[in-house]
Amino acid sequence: MLVQLKKKFFMLIFNLTLFIILMIGIQNSANQRKVNLVLIETIKLPVSFIIGISFISGSISGSFLTASFNIKE
Repeated sequence: MLVQLKKKFFMLIFNLTLFIILMIGIQNSANQRKVNLVLIETIKLPVSFIIGISFISGSISGSFLTASFNIKE
């Protein structure tokens, strides 16, 4: 139980650190695009923000997927 808690805590800290670095890094981003969703269109967002958030959300979902497949010995 303690090992799983440590892994989730590490995942949380790692992804929050990535998010903070992303926010600092996109301060001077000039390239902005709109994201077309199925029914709506978003506001103009920096391209680096879109790519960074995609990476972070993939990291979070991948961490939860691997955490749910624990094999008990």
